[in-house]
Amino acid sequence: MQNDVLKSDNPLRDIIDDETYFELEKHNLFSEKAIRDYKIRRLFRNMRKDMSAGDAIDKIREMYPYLQFDTVRKIVYQINK
Repeated sequence: MQNDVLKSDNPLRDIIDDETYFELEKHNLFSEKAIRDYKIRRLFRNMRKDMSAGDAIDKIREMYPYLQFDTVRKIVYQINK
């Protein structure tokens, strides 16, 4: 039962396994902002299959109302260094 709960809380499952994620989280080694931005970029990629970029950004803003349109745009089009 606990594994089911853990699996639902790993937003980086497509990158690292649950055990590793929770071990790193336990030691406070994640940036909440970085994980939020990663989730937003993943949402945007999935939404773009069905809608325009502007509509996708508006939908994301509904999920994260504290972010401005330009902020979401910068997150989704950010180029990793």
